Amino acid sequence: MNEKMTAEHFRQMKSQEKIAVLTAYDYLTAQLLDEVGIDAILVGDSVGMVFSGHETTLPVTMDEIVYHTKAVRRGVKRALLIGDLPFLSFQVSPEDALVNAGRLLQEAGAEAVKIEGGQRMVETIGKLTGAGIPVMGHLGLTPQSIHQFGGYRVRGKSQDEAQRLIQDAQAIEKAGCFSVVLEKIPSDLAGEISQRLKIPTIGIGAGPECDGQVLVVHDMLGLFEKFKPRFVRRYARLAEQMRGAFQAYIQDVKEAKFPSPEESY
Repeated sequence: MNEKMTAEHFRQMKSQEKIAVLTAYDYLTAQLLDEVGIDAILVGDSVGMVFSGHETTLPVTMDEIVYHTKAVRRGVKRALLIGDLPFLSFQVSPEDALVNAGRLLQEAGAEAVKIEGGQRMVETIGKLTGAGIPVMGHLGLTPQSIHQFGGYRVRGKSQDEAQRLIQDAQAIEKAGCFSVVLEKIPSDLAGEISQRLKIPTIGIGAGPECDGQVLVVHDMLGLFEKFKPRFVRRYARLAEQMRGAFQAYIQDVKEAKFPSPEESY
């Protein structure tokens, strides 16, 4: 598909074609992703960990997400651009959520927003979609609730929790979400949710039965080495290559091998 991706295209792709999503936080990465045909780019609050060096996503502010989304916007022509609403930008009230989501579309050029949470977010999702803002949901392991969960364990393993996740997914679909991220839940549960919903599911650590997949770009490139979740496949080891390049540069400078006459004026 060469035409511009939209939230409606996501709906149409369910059961027709797997959806490929990656994160980006800067212009150059976004440009490369867009050139090779990524379906959607998420400016995730994961920026707080892989870009800013925080231990969790909680310190990320609305201004930071707007800044990074603006940068990504300049590199995107075809992909659907989704901005993540950070902690406390949507939980306080539906009105706050509308103002902040509006900033992502109006100031930063996002074409959709992502919010965490299930049934408790129904009113907020309705507020946003009622204003014409496409909303991607996020269920399972929701990093903004990490202190409530007490860790990054798999969600939905018990029968009660699995049932709640199914109900959450159905509730946010009914509220108007055009898709939903399922993070770190059992494969069979993700498959059941995918079958029950008419909107596409985007998995991250949720197995192969989802309608699409998303990874943090720094993880799949082997740039972020602090920890490697089981669900991450490293398609490159760029951190190792970067160290080698930096070391070679340092050595060339120390030994007066750089710059050469050809590199001088």
